[in-house]
Amino acid sequence: MAITALPPDTDIDIARVTEVLAMITPRWNVRILLALSGPPLRYSELAAKVSWLQNGQLHLKLQSLCNAGLVERTEHTARHVTYGHTERGAALLPVLPMIVTWAEEHLETADRPLPAIEQIEDSLTLLTRRHAAAILWVLKSRKEVSGRALARIVMPNSDWTNVYPPLRQLVADGLVDTEGAGQPYRLSAAGDGLGPVLGALSAWSAGQPLDQAAHHPVWGHPLAKPASRPWVSSQSRPEPAAISPTRTGESAPAWQNRDLFSHVTTARPKAAVPAGGPRR
Repeated sequence: MAITALPPDTDIDIARVTEVLAMITPRWNVRILLALSGPPLRYSELAAKVSWLQNGQLHLKLQSLCNAGLVERTEHTARHVTYGHTERGAALLPVLPMIVTWAEEHLETADRPLPAIEQIEDSLTLLTRRHAAAILWVLKSRKEVSGRALARIVMPNSDWTNVYPPLRQLVADGLVDTEGAGQPYRLSAAGDGLGPVLGALSAWSAGQPLDQAAHHPVWGHPLAKPASRPWVSSQSRPEPAAISPTRTGESAPAWQNRDLFSHVTTARPKAAVPAGGPRR
């Protein structure tokens, strides 16, 4: 069933990307995926890496990630069970450095250097605002759109004024620009810069290699050559330790537990930025 008035292929694309974001955005999910990078771990080994989570919380998170097809539980014997990435879960990890690259360029600079994991969580929070994906798709495709026209496309079965709360949030988040009340909306530089991230998420959700992001019909650059090296964080300053580049032939980056926090490790990591603004 269509969720927008966009063409069916585009509507399906937006729905798939929204579903991927819903898998990885919930609190602590990305940290658990990073902690599982490498050989499969027993529950106690994983619990030691994410020690701020209580056993009951970790169990539910693992169950959710297994149901999403990102983590697999392997029962070797009744007393020997391990958890590790599925092939699909490992294929998703290279998107994370791309998110860090975008965050370094487009999110406000913090008073202190932020670990890469916090940059990822802040960025994912912005992308999972209600109707965010559909609005970003339309603005990328049509350059400038009035609020009323945008509502007819994004939420055709709703009162058109309902488009303004999510639009105002995206403007506050810095992803959308407008010159004022009654003026059309367009992507900001930060919103437009999400192309590699959203294109990669689209490719992954469709079961394609991530380098197909360059050929995405909305976010891609068809004339661009596939990247000759993995996506890494911006080189203008030292790479965040939490995001290591993927070596050729490896299915996932060589994450290390100590690398989850590239600056100061706290006893209990903070949650992703709450609704109401991404500014750090």
